Amino acid sequence: MTFSDSFFASKFGLSQGDLEAYLSLALSQGGDYADIYFEYLATSMIAIDESIVKTATQGVSLGVGVRVISGERTGYAYSDDLSPEKIRKAAKVAAFIASGPAKVDKQPLHEGIKRNLYPVLTAPNEMGFVERVDLVKRAEKAARAYDTRIFQVQATYADSLRHVLVANSDGILNFDRQPMARLSVSAMARENGGAPQNGHAGGGGRVELSFFLNEKTPEHFAGEAARMAIVQLGAVDAPAGESVVVLGPGWPGVLLHEAVGHGLEADFNRKGTSAFSGRIGQQVASPLCTVVDDGTIANRRGSLNVDDEGNPTQRNVLIENGILRGYLQDQLSSRVTGNAATGNGRRESYEHIPMPRMTNTFMMPGESDPEEIIRSVSKGLYCANFGGGQVDITSGNFVFSASESYLIENGKLTRPVKNATLIGNGPEAMKYVSMVGNDLKLDEGVGVCGKEGQSVPVGVGIPTVRIDRMTVGGTGAAA
Repeated sequence: MTFSDSFFASKFGLSQGDLEAYLSLALSQGGDYADIYFEYLATSMIAIDESIVKTATQGVSLGVGVRVISGERTGYAYSDDLSPEKIRKAAKVAAFIASGPAKVDKQPLHEGIKRNLYPVLTAPNEMGFVERVDLVKRAEKAARAYDTRIFQVQATYADSLRHVLVANSDGILNFDRQPMARLSVSAMARENGGAPQNGHAGGGGRVELSFFLNEKTPEHFAGEAARMAIVQLGAVDAPAGESVVVLGPGWPGVLLHEAVGHGLEADFNRKGTSAFSGRIGQQVASPLCTVVDDGTIANRRGSLNVDDEGNPTQRNVLIENGILRGYLQDQLSSRVTGNAATGNGRRESYEHIPMPRMTNTFMMPGESDPEEIIRSVSKGLYCANFGGGQVDITSGNFVFSASESYLIENGKLTRPVKNATLIGNGPEAMKYVSMVGNDLKLDEGVGVCGKEGQSVPVGVGIPTVRIDRMTVGGTGAAA
């Protein structure tokens, strides 16, 4: 597809000449760089609770954002009206905010190389509403049928189709069609009048509706949510103290995302506020650790053909055998530091300035058998799933709650535990990685990353990993 056939050209009559004129206006007061970002977003959501469809919504938003960079100063303005007058006004406002002595010549626009990481012919929200309602009904029914102790179930299905177009003063012109779908199930269980326990599961990606019919069905996610809730009914209080911790494969990679990944985003390092600042080429983790951010994995939730600055996403090796190799760059950070952009400029919507963000972040597999890792631990904690957490980027300190975890006793998984919290420091924890499994798994497709008030979809992943020292917060007897 060429620009003349693209969504914004055909639906709104936007021409390449229009884009070049808007960019010229954005640079009229000086500046090093300018870009313009168009977005059209169609969304839908269906939620079922108490066996009743409680919510069914559809919506559309559209707008344009204009940015001008002058040194480290940024001017940004946006409009939800795509009329030429409003776009020109946004360009003028951004120009005056960032005005500076430097002035660059705008390059002629050229369309970027096309690729299709998510060849979805029909996006889910282009299908009938009935088919999507059926998904949540099936999920709710399957979770209730899992066990008589399940007494409450909530199921939510959400999808979107985003059209974006980015043009900048370096001559880049790129556009993309980005589908997304996710199914989530939450189940609550209770036994003998005791405290209710919760289980949650979900997944999706940049997929067609057939994904939920043929690959990961509503019954799959419902079974996982119900299983987790039932497991927690028999859980004992987590022991407190320093312990060996084993992270299970898949979603526990969210700890890597938060405790390490955010610290490798270039804006924090450019400002010297990250625990990893100024450490490229240094040993920052165990030699067993190689950490990658890859926005090019087909159909994944965190993948993009191009980032929100029009640059192709790529596979970035951040930590290689424990050595820090680089940071995740956006346009601003790459221009200020002289490093190449890495395809990680992301924004929540046209109302937001892009910043360096992760896509799909994971640790590469090692050589150890997962069962061997468990057998190597005489006493410790195995974490299969995580809930919420928080991280201090400057220090690297983190606190995470484990939503599903088990005691390891004499090399075997034994009793499930509740109220387990992992407390540690990202760079420090990485040094104590002593075994890495050969079972790398990416999450099911539910990740949402928040940063400075913006949320974007991401993916995480990790193989089974043994960490020799970590503080476990709990309400049980000391480990």
